Amino acid sequence: MTFQLVVTCADGLEAALQQELAGLGLGNIKRERGALLVSASLEQAYRVCLWSRLASRVLLSLFTVQGNTPEALYERALRFNWGDILDPRGTIAVHATAARGVKTHTQYISLKLKDAIVDHCREQHGVRPSIDTEYPDLPLQIHAGADTFQVSVDLSGGSLHRRGYRVSMTEAPLKETLAAALLLQTGWPSPELTAVLDPMCGSGTFLIEAAWMAADIAPGILRDYYGFFGWSAHQPELWEAILAEAKARREAGLKKSLPAFYGYDADPEAVEATRENAAAAGVAELVTAAVGELYQLERPAALSASAKGLLICNPPYGERLGEKATTRDLYRALGRISAQQLPGWQACILASDIQHADALGFVHRATERLHNGALIVYARHADVPAAPAAGVTRFKEVETELPAEAQDFANRLRKNLKAAQKQAEAEQVYCYRVYDADMPEFNLAVDVYEGQLHVQEYAPPKTVDPEKAEARFRLALLAIRHVFGLRRENVFIKVRSRQKGKEQYEKQGSQGRFQEVREGRASLLVNLTDYLDTGLFLDHRPLRQRIFREAEGKHFLNLYAYTGVASVQAALGGALSTTTVDLSPTYLAWAQRNMALNGLAEERHHFEQADCINWLQENRYEFDLIFIDPPTFSNSKRTPDVFDVQRDHVRLIQLAMASLHKGGVLYFSNNFRKFKLDMDALSAYSIEDISAETIGFDFERNPNIHRCWKIRHPRP
Repeated sequence: MTFQLVVTCADGLEAALQQELAGLGLGNIKRERGALLVSASLEQAYRVCLWSRLASRVLLSLFTVQGNTPEALYERALRFNWGDILDPRGTIAVHATAARGVKTHTQYISLKLKDAIVDHCREQHGVRPSIDTEYPDLPLQIHAGADTFQVSVDLSGGSLHRRGYRVSMTEAPLKETLAAALLLQTGWPSPELTAVLDPMCGSGTFLIEAAWMAADIAPGILRDYYGFFGWSAHQPELWEAILAEAKARREAGLKKSLPAFYGYDADPEAVEATRENAAAAGVAELVTAAVGELYQLERPAALSASAKGLLICNPPYGERLGEKATTRDLYRALGRISAQQLPGWQACILASDIQHADALGFVHRATERLHNGALIVYARHADVPAAPAAGVTRFKEVETELPAEAQDFANRLRKNLKAAQKQAEAEQVYCYRVYDADMPEFNLAVDVYEGQLHVQEYAPPKTVDPEKAEARFRLALLAIRHVFGLRRENVFIKVRSRQKGKEQYEKQGSQGRFQEVREGRASLLVNLTDYLDTGLFLDHRPLRQRIFREAEGKHFLNLYAYTGVASVQAALGGALSTTTVDLSPTYLAWAQRNMALNGLAEERHHFEQADCINWLQENRYEFDLIFIDPPTFSNSKRTPDVFDVQRDHVRLIQLAMASLHKGGVLYFSNNFRKFKLDMDALSAYSIEDISAETIGFDFERNPNIHRCWKIRHPRP
């Protein structure tokens, strides 16, 4: 006997489902949006329910109602011989859906179909079926079209994405059917791929689906309920034979030499969920799950050097307002770290925005537009490239003639660059200062940010003729481009005058051009166009590296955090937690982007928009390591208080020390040239001036660029 089936699936999976059904022996398949219409024997219908990894439901068509009114549905259903397909004394449930654009009361049409069935059975058989919404003997479905109702038996007995192994949940888990579809699209299982790795595994869906495919385990093997169990045409002996075959294939599959499956997540609860679900799926011995943030991702040690695998991942989408930039940076981190650790691997990464997928930087194979529930997602299929060499940028002078007036400046710049570049290569420093008003007549600073230059002209005194100052600056720019061999678009110019209050944080432009640069293990965002400061204070580089070395196992607090670079270094150094406090929402958002860019999970890292002194007064937490780099002066509109570092530093330090663990360390630094630390007022603490230790090679000509103290509680 042949049955007419409607096999439904998520939008975008129709072609893959058609190929899968053909592999199960079904032919004469008609494709519609979100469904395939097929003719099948009873055995084939059973196999689709048991073996389809992509289907959502398997529906047996009963009849079509011509009309779109509940009354027309009732009249047609009343005439159908329900005793041919169900036990009138059994149980039923009715589920209603509607086509896109069709407005109908699904609960009401469900009720009308139920009433028709009950009335028919009462009239024809003297008994009536009961309602069981959980496990009915016969689940029914109505689909409302523009002018019709289609009534079917739900042979699957609910969505087939419910495999039966998800005993532990995480937030917004990926549907099993979508996970399986993505794996099939990669060609999995493949003899060329010896491992599957998910660096943000959530509840482990990708890993378990991949393991089941490799071990030839039927996706419906754990389900203890199907909608055909109470159907009158059900043949239990045939079903049991098909199920026994699947169990035998599972047993044989698990005995094969199988790939390795690795899952990591920053959330310990997610890792535990993966382990519990893998155990429920019977593949616990195949799946390795461990707590780990993206920045900690490494090539599994058990794999041979030549082994290639599949990197597959469903990163957090960041759908909330204001998180798009942060999400894009997370994808950039995933791409960069994968290129460092897993070059040559195949990849499949989900994204809710095509720009996020582009940010990976992978070698593109294909991009699929799919649905994860109601959300449109993009699956980027690609190859992971090898990471570029991590050398320090070398500049090459161009062969051009310079005006005689620029020769002395060019010679000084050339000398400085040669020395700085040699030291930068020795220390693997990628951003550094080359020139800082070494010659009074050329009053500017020149900084290297990887392959770009940031040139700051200090505003000349009022006694200097503006036209002469401008002419001299043009000469300086000619010399700079000559010595560094850079084109105009690689040199960014700003005028730096004495700033008051919040002016040092004021926006200077609106290009929104961010560049990724490196500092130690960190990748950081700098903006060379829009702000007076770039987002990275170069003079504090040695102090940030000290924080990196000392942060392991500690709780770190960063006050007046600016773009959070010190927090990033502490996190990469192994801090148990970081807390980043700044009054500016712009810079706090920048700090969050820097965290995401390094694959640092938000679970351990906290961001507080607040006035630092007010925050310290209310703080009840204790920290092991604190960094304070306050502005000289601040009169932000966001707080009624005016901050003056000379006047207020004692109160600030005392409040911070109240939040410092007895064995902890506070680093206090500032750039106010006339600043004097009040040693008498702070005599209760152990204070050490470490300024000389925090000056890098590129600021040795200007050792007073900042002052820094190491402050501790006295030993008992």
